[in-house]
Amino acid sequence: MTDRPETPQFDRHMLEALVCPVTHATLHYDAARQELVSPTAGLAFPIRAGIPIMLIDEARQIKATDPEPPTLPTGEPQDE
Repeated sequence: MTDRPETPQFDRHMLEALVCPVTHATLHYDAARQELVSPTAGLAFPIRAGIPIMLIDEARQIKATDPEPPTLPTGEPQDE
């Protein structure tokens, strides 16, 4: 047993009910960063203590902060 309380985990079933507040598109769960990503809006919404924070002011802009654009299977960058 540990003395530390466990961090609540994000319930992936929530993805079925949640959509991007900007575009109303489906979201993708990024477990490594604990974010819900909306590629269409270019935003990543944080998950804190297992709760998705779906506020636009709290979202991270992924187009501006990602160092490389997504690539197609052929290795060519995607046009946005």
